[in-house]
Amino acid sequence: MRSPVLPLTWHLARSAGRRGLQSQLLAAGAAAVGAFVLLVMIAACLGSGARADRTAWRVPDAAPAGSATAVQAMTTTYVRHRPVTVVSLAQLPDRRPTPAPPGLSAFPRKGEVYVSPALAGLIRELPARQLADRLPKPGRYGTIGAAGLASPDELVAVVGRAPGDPAVSKSAESNGWYDEGQTARAGITGFAGSKPSMFTVGDQQTALLGAVLLVVPVVVLAAAAGRLGAARREQRLAALRLAGATPRQILAMTAAEAAAVGAAGALSGALAYAVLLPALAEIPYGVGAWYTGQLWVGLPWLAAVVLGVTVLLTVSAVTMLRQVAMSPLGVAQQANPRRTRMVRLVLFAAALVYIMASAGGTMTNRQMIALLALFYGAFWLFGPWVVDRLGRVVGRFARRPATLLAARRLSDDPRGAWRTVSGLVLAGFVAGFFSVSQLGGGFPEHPDQVAVITENTAAARHTATEARALLDRADVEATVSTVSDDDFLDSVLLGNPGVVARVSGGTERIDAAATALTPLGKGRFPVSQDYVSAPDATVLDRIATVSTATLILSFLVATASAGLTAAANVLDRRRVYGLLRLSGAPLKVLDRARVRETVLPLLVLAGGTTAMGVFGGYQVNEAAGSTMNGAGALLLAVCVSVGALAILAAIGGSRPLLRRVTADPAQTAD
Repeated sequence: MRSPVLPLTWHLARSAGRRGLQSQLLAAGAAAVGAFVLLVMIAACLGSGARADRTAWRVPDAAPAGSATAVQAMTTTYVRHRPVTVVSLAQLPDRRPTPAPPGLSAFPRKGEVYVSPALAGLIRELPARQLADRLPKPGRYGTIGAAGLASPDELVAVVGRAPGDPAVSKSAESNGWYDEGQTARAGITGFAGSKPSMFTVGDQQTALLGAVLLVVPVVVLAAAAGRLGAARREQRLAALRLAGATPRQILAMTAAEAAAVGAAGALSGALAYAVLLPALAEIPYGVGAWYTGQLWVGLPWLAAVVLGVTVLLTVSAVTMLRQVAMSPLGVAQQANPRRTRMVRLVLFAAALVYIMASAGGTMTNRQMIALLALFYGAFWLFGPWVVDRLGRVVGRFARRPATLLAARRLSDDPRGAWRTVSGLVLAGFVAGFFSVSQLGGGFPEHPDQVAVITENTAAARHTATEARALLDRADVEATVSTVSDDDFLDSVLLGNPGVVARVSGGTERIDAAATALTPLGKGRFPVSQDYVSAPDATVLDRIATVSTATLILSFLVATASAGLTAAANVLDRRRVYGLLRLSGAPLKVLDRARVRETVLPLLVLAGGTTAMGVFGGYQVNEAAGSTMNGAGALLLAVCVSVGALAILAAIGGSRPLLRRVTADPAQTAD
């Protein structure tokens, strides 16, 4: 016998009317947003790894002794505070030809210069004495292809040298920790490097951290979508259950409807992601914008996200029907308030104790992610219990009708109230942590200095004379002095002997001074504060970018989740609202009750998680020897204020819907 589940599901979906269609459209929209955000997060993580792989060829991988066919030297110079990676290559005589580096059609001959498209544009834009004069002047520049670049915005040059050129000599080797990640030299046989560039090596881990922080708000949104129309569905299916439908048929009907809506929404989100790929590639991260192919996750990931969102929405909808299967009469009469148990508090306390005990010392990325997931899970378990108790306390001391109605709704359905605010509550932790944790370097900065490293202090005296002549010829006003290896904190050389030029006139003059002093480097470019700060600045820049993006997306998704749940609650409670209107309750009182139903748990729970985030950020600052600054406090205040206003606006957006469903209270109550 043919199963009646699918035909009956289709019939009930069609007969649900306009309000049923509204719930389904809202659920599909939430699924689309969830799938889109998940795909963007995965694309950022996978794309960051692909970009890092494209930079590994620039860091020379030393060949076994006697087998090298060429010499490769990598160094870094800065223009307008942007890094320019210069790779010098020299083919060794009487050795087999070295293969071409990625992005080039052949190994560069002596005097050939290849530049990335972005660097070529900058060379044309800036005066030669600020950039172009740092490189050899070929007849014409070659172009580095996309295979050798992590981003279309990267500034990279490949220069062909003679084996005896100072740029590939031992003087171009790394000077220990001072040059780590920015200068290196070795004999090579090819370009199968395994160590990515310093400017891309940490991008994937930072993007992964942001993705983990965003997963919870997205899951909350998808779960809220699965519960849209829950009250309407419960009443409808409870009637079918009383009429003789089996629990299995009830669950199958719900799963079929939710899966269809979720799949339609998730596919729409995946389609939006595919269509918007060119626009997403223009969003800068790390070294710049993306090549579009780097952000394509591939069909397996695409299918996995669509399936995952569909399953999440379906499971969320099905779990709401346990009471229908167990007690359909109680559901039909709405006689069973959804209470919470004290065990939630016990489990939450146990989880916090475990997290605090495990958070000390050095942890791997997986351990940090696991602890973060445990924290979110513990708060997700704890939230409804707090809302339940809050509703009881507020109801006992309420003095106004709107407050009493809000308190009764909180205690009658604490899980539903928690779902409305959960996204913003968990986003508060992210805001508190990232806005307070302001890490800074431990060395004083000298932004007006350009320096040249020399072999010793005696060589520095001779170099100082040449430096003065070169700067005068370039019309750069500067004070030149020598630095010994005892002067650690007084210059950008940090203990290396050399010559320091203190330049006045801003960034353009700094770039002109660096170009003028390039001939003195003997294989190395002059260094500036950008060079010294780059290792720390790169990490902090990535963290700042990811934290800002995470904050924005967290609050947007949380706001969407709150607005979605608020609209669904209006549709689900239209019978209750109709009865209240028939009993004489003004529409303004009902609307105030809706707002207070959100504001009360938001103040308590979001305040608690934000405080926890502030505490965590403070601990990070203390461990790093840094302190919270005024900018961090201001950012936190802005995040909290904007988030609260956004969620109130989202709830206010459903006010016209409340007016419509109570326009004819007699018919609605019936």
